[in-house]
Amino acid sequence: MKRLPMQKIRDVLRLSAEGLSTRQIAASLAIGRTTLRGYLERATELGLSWPLPPEMSDTELEHRLFDRAYQNTKRIATQPDWAHVHRELRRKGVTLSLLWEEYRTDHPEGYGYSRFCELYTRWEGKLSPVMRQRHPAGERLFVDYAGHTIDVIDPMTGEVRTAQLFVAALGASSYTFAEATWTQSLPDWVASHVRAFGFLGGVTAQIVSPLIVCKQTTAGQRTT
Repeated sequence: MKRLPMQKIRDVLRLSAEGLSTRQIAASLAIGRTTLRGYLERATELGLSWPLPPEMSDTELEHRLFDRAYQNTKRIATQPDWAHVHRELRRKGVTLSLLWEEYRTDHPEGYGYSRFCELYTRWEGKLSPVMRQRHPAGERLFVDYAGHTIDVIDPMTGEVRTAQLFVAALGASSYTFAEATWTQSLPDWVASHVRAFGFLGGVTAQIVSPLIVCKQTTAGQRTT
């Protein structure tokens, strides 16, 4: 990759942070787009983003970008504990964004959010083979209660009631219907399906849930 003057690299980071496309930046600074993308990817990998710290000199910036030994040391020092991240994501309310914020609190020089997510996805992909499933349009509707409940406040009395969240998603498009009901009882369960089909404008060949799989037979009847 062509080595640019440090001031031009600063301009690259600044213009990128201002939202300019790589094409616009390349034209503005008279540099190749391949070189430009290389610098942006390296900056993201090293956790460098605009504005750079005021105390960071051109010498230090050059050291970070081009000193391979320094970069390798930084990668080792700031490598997240992916096994811990994976375990924490199983907890209710925990997201990658939250875990990244905790990581950057401990490692201010660490990976940016997009790079953090990319590296976690790569790490997770090595855990076990993934079986891809094809869902023809209109074949399956996946249904379940979300697990998270919703607090509903009566504006007149201030009473707080807990509602259940029913979710139905088409397998092919992930087009989703969701509604709140007071219970997970059979009447609410059936009524939610009726309203879901009304919302979708039709009935799928199969309904898939953790509890039941209903398949529409050629005679128009369903077997459980």
